Amino acid sequence: MTDDRRYQEPDYRATAGEFIRHVAAAWGDRELAVLEGHRLTFAEAERESARLAKAMLATGVKAGTHVALLAPNGPDWIVGFLAATRIGALVPLLNTYYKPRELGWVLEHCDAEVVLTVDRHLGHDYAERLEQIAPGLAGQPHGQIRVDSHPALRTVWMWADETPSWSAPVGELLGRADDVTDADLLEAEASLRPNDAMLVIYTSGSTAEPKGVIHSHGGTIRHPYNLLPFRDLEPGDVCYTPMPLFWVGGLTYTLISCMHAGATVVFEQQFEPGATLDLIERERVTHVIGWPHMAKALTEHPSFADRDLSSVRGGSLDALLPEDLRVGDPELRANSLGMTESLGPHSIEMIGSQLAPDKRGSFGRSVPGIEHRIVDPITRKNQPPGEMGEIWIKGYSLMLGHLRKSRRDVFTKDGWLPTGDAGYLDADGHLYFKGRLGDQIKSSGMNITPREVELVIEEQPEVMHAFVMGVPHRERGEDVAAAVVFRPDQSADGDDLRARLKAEMASYKLPRHIATFASPQELPWLDSGKIDRRALQQTLIDRFGDET
Repeated sequence: MTDDRRYQEPDYRATAGEFIRHVAAAWGDRELAVLEGHRLTFAEAERESARLAKAMLATGVKAGTHVALLAPNGPDWIVGFLAATRIGALVPLLNTYYKPRELGWVLEHCDAEVVLTVDRHLGHDYAERLEQIAPGLAGQPHGQIRVDSHPALRTVWMWADETPSWSAPVGELLGRADDVTDADLLEAEASLRPNDAMLVIYTSGSTAEPKGVIHSHGGTIRHPYNLLPFRDLEPGDVCYTPMPLFWVGGLTYTLISCMHAGATVVFEQQFEPGATLDLIERERVTHVIGWPHMAKALTEHPSFADRDLSSVRGGSLDALLPEDLRVGDPELRANSLGMTESLGPHSIEMIGSQLAPDKRGSFGRSVPGIEHRIVDPITRKNQPPGEMGEIWIKGYSLMLGHLRKSRRDVFTKDGWLPTGDAGYLDADGHLYFKGRLGDQIKSSGMNITPREVELVIEEQPEVMHAFVMGVPHRERGEDVAAAVVFRPDQSADGDDLRARLKAEMASYKLPRHIATFASPQELPWLDSGKIDRRALQQTLIDRFGDET
């Protein structure tokens, strides 16, 4: 990758209607999405979403209507999302794993007026769940919902043959499509601007209530396009991901990127290593995009050695690539740093490439069109190269804001977003991420960044993962505690680990407590694939808190 990094964007207006019409014209009968026997081409995605959009217009949905989408990955999700956004509805993307309390909170928080949902998925009965979280919903007439818990809610449409009285099948909704002309649809699409709000993505809420991150049409469509030069996606490629479409990894980094590139996205009902390997083989997947623990599950499956994965040449899982394409050392494999608020990567290098030895641990340079600053979190003055501070970002892919929050509570006056991430920039503009500022441990008056300690622990040969956090102590304020996961068939004594670490770091950073685990499955994980730091910290507090 050269230093000639230029911002680029599509040559059409970046709104949902223009986007789907453009990619349908470009890729036509090429497959866009596959879920088991359901195959959706680019042209079908345009036609079916146009029909559903016209039906929505006929029922009163218009620009600014809040249409919440609750469905698993697949063609129906894609068609529903395109239909609502191309007529200007704001679409909150709902997590299919939400328990009743979480679903109820988000539906009220986003002021959902219309809900487009499946009836059930993987043991989740959404009809029953909606009645549980909205007292008084049962028995109400469709289209005329009135419940105190969710005062904005009026209509629920379901992908189902039979629905409760308060809902109706999407098939019935589609019957209204002929009430609206093609000209009416074009007029609705033409009224949209790239900076209009398009969707709300909820953060995973690992340490607090989820935040509703609002993104525009322009950001959502332009950012994946601008990232394509850093990826090796080509027309005809086939991408597999278990990442949910209700988060940026599934939506922008996978689906919308593939739509720009003319590639196919393959989904499955749920990740299961043997069945997933079958799918990768059968569909001749070229890119596998997922989380590190997924690669471990696939490569340790008993049938892995006998699989024909010769089609795989890219993606985020090094272990699934041919040997000549593997970097091996994860700290020398080109990486990126991103967040929901920036629609994914805000720093990047050519995906799959190997970093120079002196760039070990780099998360890449700024994505073209995005700027970085490293700021002292107290003085708010810029830090020089090599000095730690808070990472600030600014640029075209940033969110419009957080739902129900004032812009001034999120951005600085001149438009910078303080990320809460700690790190530094080197003299060449490479970004190094060192953990969350909010996770900082203060022990005996000393500030400790957990990621700094985690990296040293993870250098130990037996260690697969390390998670460091503070536990309360009545005299020192907090103690440094670590949860350590060993590699398969390896282990070490906690005291032995501490003795080795003592030679590698300042004494005040040294974990006073180490909890060891034989497998990642022994730790709490969020549906997003991230460690549930709040739950893990409570485990460490229960075990070590206030020890003297």
